[in-house]
Amino acid sequence: MNGDGAYANLAMPALLRERRLTGRDAAFATELLAGTCRWQGSYDTIIVAAAGRPLKEFQPAVVDLLRLGAHQILAMRVPTPAAVAAGVDLAAATVGERVTGLVNAVLRRIAERNLDEWLDQLSEGLDDHDRLALRTAHPRWIVDAYAELLEPSELEQALAANNHSPAISLAVRPGLAEVDDLVRAGAQPSGYSPFAARWHGDPAELALVRDGRVGVQDEGSQLVTWALTKVDAAPGWWLDLCAGPGGKSALLGGLVALEGGTLDAVEPAEHRAELVRRAVDGLPVTVHVADGRSAPLPDAAFDRVLVDAPCTGLGALRRRPEARWRRRPEDVAELTRLQRELLAAAMRHVRPGGVVAYVTCSPHLAETVGVVAAVSRRRGKQAADGEGIAVEQLDARAYLPDVPDLGPGPAVQLWPHRHGTDAMFLALLRRSG
Repeated sequence: MNGDGAYANLAMPALLRERRLTGRDAAFATELLAGTCRWQGSYDTIIVAAAGRPLKEFQPAVVDLLRLGAHQILAMRVPTPAAVAAGVDLAAATVGERVTGLVNAVLRRIAERNLDEWLDQLSEGLDDHDRLALRTAHPRWIVDAYAELLEPSELEQALAANNHSPAISLAVRPGLAEVDDLVRAGAQPSGYSPFAARWHGDPAELALVRDGRVGVQDEGSQLVTWALTKVDAAPGWWLDLCAGPGGKSALLGGLVALEGGTLDAVEPAEHRAELVRRAVDGLPVTVHVADGRSAPLPDAAFDRVLVDAPCTGLGALRRRPEARWRRRPEDVAELTRLQRELLAAAMRHVRPGGVVAYVTCSPHLAETVGVVAAVSRRRGKQAADGEGIAVEQLDARAYLPDVPDLGPGPAVQLWPHRHGTDAMFLALLRRSG
């Protein structure tokens, strides 16, 4: 389950098509994998209690088998005999007969209590954040990060929202398709983005997706991209400095084409750059394989720049359920350094009077307002020293007027439990001078 580092939301659709699973079988397999990945930390605590021994004494493959069995027993209402039998058979087939007795015994012990009973027992003596971490299946450090942004009354709701699989969000390519085209195909219009609709099922079933007129893209990603295009700025030359895999580039490319302008898209990894090329096929977009911090592009030249910076992804945990267990607190410092460097590069590339959108799919304060504040201070110091770069932060809420509860400003923070989107952050910065 965890051996090759794959993401469940990317691996599962391909596996379903390969095995030709549809309908209820596909839904069962999807929930089994996604739910087990999502709850694995809490299941690990239950497994240790049921087995009476630490996880390090089990083979990794056996731990995964026990997690799969625990999810069936505790969250999927699979009858205990069936879940245990399936776990034992899978253990025999993948690990060997020698572990079947152990798997049988531990799964039967897990089945002696329901999930709430296990969580009640194991929560005894824990402080509030450790209790929330266990009951909502999050590492403690993520609970702490969310708590810096949300009142206690909203914190558990926000964490719980990460445990609900979202509907698939689609985005029409401006000038190539309309939301009405998706509605006629059976999709449902979304609430905020004029490009969005929601789809239940495999998006590859839609001809509009197969021919490139529609892409899969979270509505929050659409909103923060769209907001950049609504700020008053000269038409012409736009830049996407962190373009892979291409969803935002496709939306920007479609919108800049309507204005008669062009977009440059930068992506350091060749395989992701190829995804960008496919996404923007037919649009006035030039793709560069380069590091956004040192891309071979002119300074003070672009009218709008998007920096969708690499981040911890704490805002997309409902889509990538295993990511919460793979990320570590120490990842934040390395990523914030990269984020600051990318935003500083964007401020170099944007022309005076132009606008930069700094975006992350993480609500973590260090990755959001911390990065914006650090770069704004540094740019302001350089301006005072005569280098001529000064930064004005705009109130981003003004460019999404129909979206409620965007936070105190001037930046925007979206949330799954408030808006039904990923927890996208947006800051809009105008270069003056």
